[in-house]
Amino acid sequence: MKAVLPAPARALLEPHLPADMDVAWFTAPDEATAGIAEAEIAWVDMTPTRHVADAIRSAGPRLKWVSTLYAGLDAFPLDDLKRRGAIVTNGTGVNAIAVAEYAVMGVLVGAKRFDEVLRAHDRQEWPKDAPGKLELFETKALIVGHGAIGRLIGERLQAFGVAVTGVTRSGRDGTITPDAWRARLGEYDWVILAAPSTGDTKAMIGADELAAMKPGAWIVNIARGDMIDDDALIAALEGGRLGGAFLDPTNPEPLPPEHPLWRAPRCIITMHLSGRSQTKMFQRAGALFLRNLAAYRAGEAMENVADLAAGY
Repeated sequence: MKAVLPAPARALLEPHLPADMDVAWFTAPDEATAGIAEAEIAWVDMTPTRHVADAIRSAGPRLKWVSTLYAGLDAFPLDDLKRRGAIVTNGTGVNAIAVAEYAVMGVLVGAKRFDEVLRAHDRQEWPKDAPGKLELFETKALIVGHGAIGRLIGERLQAFGVAVTGVTRSGRDGTITPDAWRARLGEYDWVILAAPSTGDTKAMIGADELAAMKPGAWIVNIARGDMIDDDALIAALEGGRLGGAFLDPTNPEPLPPEHPLWRAPRCIITMHLSGRSQTKMFQRAGALFLRNLAAYRAGEAMENVADLAAGY
């Protein structure tokens, strides 16, 4: 059984791999491309993610299972994978705690305007009053995408006394469905985007949605940058009705220095660092891969099997 796997995970994986596995360990895109040519199993995560798509498209006919530590599959050639009939297991949950904590930080930073506190510090000023005075207690949050990350965000916000409403496709566990959240945008102090990236989520927050939000409300995006219409967001921020925006992802990435989002008022950009703000990514991803490898070889159900038609 041939596999192509990332060299940074070698120390975690190799002692636990079956003796009959023939592994090509890669450190660069050309090595991943060479290794996947004969592989049945591929874990070819790379940055930038276009290298992942390039490697998968060059795979040979033996490819049966692609593993990734990424939760979102928007960078993957899903049509190619569907044509191959390949199994794809994603990294849902691997970075969930770190990303959820980052989202809560975004809410707190917005509530207390900690960005302005830091600017005062840099100017060596001693403000006579606090720039942000919102308490999270008794506010309301809408979490669009109440999956592994969204649920963790909700649990943490509830500890602050925030009333949380989640959005899911099925409306499970007291959440609302995608056809219902727009009509209720005016109820919420915090609108948090935690949904997977699909064709349906592109520019899901535009001028109409921003206009429907509660005056002074904040939008927190820890999902994908293309979920927000940037021109509409900048106009809403400049108009002063929107409380602010905390953006971890942007579109494009990296955000060019001349992009107007950098200069938009009350816009905090955190350079897509949420998933990197932890030290356990490879340990969790490696453990997940090994569990799935055992299940794959035994013909048993695997964890985090993606729905390629849905895109996540």
